[in-house]
Amino acid sequence: MPEQEPPLKDHLAYLLAQASREINRQLESRLNDEGVPLDQWRILKVLSDLNGHSMGDLADAVLLNHPTLTKIIDRMVSDALVYRVPDSIDRRRVLIFISDRGKLLNSRLEALVRRQEADFVDGYGSQSVVHLKRLLEGLVGNARKISDPRGRTEPGLGTDGIMELARGEE
Repeated sequence: MPEQEPPLKDHLAYLLAQASREINRQLESRLNDEGVPLDQWRILKVLSDLNGHSMGDLADAVLLNHPTLTKIIDRMVSDALVYRVPDSIDRRRVLIFISDRGKLLNSRLEALVRRQEADFVDGYGSQSVVHLKRLLEGLVGNARKISDPRGRTEPGLGTDGIMELARGEE
């Protein structure tokens, strides 16, 4: 008798996507109160380090493709939330910076995002949330290691670290 395939809900990729969708939906609802899309918040959050970021680095950090990021940045420039500056080292590159108006908006949004995370912690406990974050960081690191044909890796826990965390070891 052939082995029965597991249902979709039993696949890790599906569960991660489902969790991401639900958490993002809740966060989008909060951000919509300020009239800010989720991607725009991510951009402001990355730029809040006050270091200019190239479009390529920013696209990677906020999980967007270049054309989509360009459209959002154009809108944010029009809204005076960010501005572009030519890179002093490579004039062909443009760096994106957060404006004073963007900083003010980001401060208001940070309170909403912290409330979202606090609600999550209330439901699961701070230990569990810290544990989950470490597991996910390790999972992302491992996935990048597996998918990069050049063997480069991002910092992560690796398989052994993930298994130790899953068993509650550190």
